[in-house]
Amino acid sequence: MNVNDLKIFEAVAAHGSFTKAAEAMFTVQSNVTARIKSLEEEFNVHLFKRTSRTVELTSAGEIFIQYCKKLNHLTETVKQELSATDKLFGLLKIGCIETTMALKIPGVINEFTDKYPDVTLNFKADNSVNLINDVLTYKLDAAFVAAPITAPDLGTQLIKEEKLVITTSEKHPELKEYLTKGPVKIVVFDQGCSYRPKLEAWLNNKGIINYQCTVLNTLEGIINFVEAGIGITIMPEDLITQLYYNRKLKTYPIEGDLGLLTTVITYRNDIPHSNAMKVFMSLFQ
Repeated sequence: MNVNDLKIFEAVAAHGSFTKAAEAMFTVQSNVTARIKSLEEEFNVHLFKRTSRTVELTSAGEIFIQYCKKLNHLTETVKQELSATDKLFGLLKIGCIETTMALKIPGVINEFTDKYPDVTLNFKADNSVNLINDVLTYKLDAAFVAAPITAPDLGTQLIKEEKLVITTSEKHPELKEYLTKGPVKIVVFDQGCSYRPKLEAWLNNKGIINYQCTVLNTLEGIINFVEAGIGITIMPEDLITQLYYNRKLKTYPIEGDLGLLTTVITYRNDIPHSNAMKVFMSLFQ
């Protein structure tokens, strides 16, 4: 077994095809087949279930893929650390929930890249559920997500406790009046968003269980729809006051725990971090 064998195995698992894995790895299918056969003989297990149409991981393959991702991640980290000079360099893959991406990340990028121009930062925006899974599967080095984090393999560092507000259009009547008129309309991200269940719980506390839901996948889209009067939403207060203060929006406070959301940065706590990752994390201590 060598590092390239592990990368080939990951490629087959990712693409579900020996042919597509060969294309992705810039090799021929016969080589992919031989390397997978070698791994299976070495561990005396079948790693894939092969049919005429699909290639799927066996139960042994599901176990092996987790170790494979960990080993590949560690290998890349070691390469960066051993080849390091007096300059900090490398690649960091960071995930963010969209509100954090809009509000906090631009300043972080400016500060970090000014100090460490040889480190490449790749950012991905998504909901907390998907980002946490990406950290667990080594697709991301870390992610800004909403607490709590329950996965035992993940550590967290507090970023901020955000105050949430109900956000409506200036065209809307006062919130109390709007909620009694019906039908109540909300504009939210899809399932997996950390804010959406807060809004739904708040409505339930008001005795509102039936409401019309419009789902969008961008922050700007939600703000535009709310401003147009299509529905109400829930957002961090700082986001509205700092980025959307000039829009035709109104905000209303939320009492209690529903009005708070804790943002953390999460990372795997069972692997060593590269020097670049350590420095990046130190920005938030």
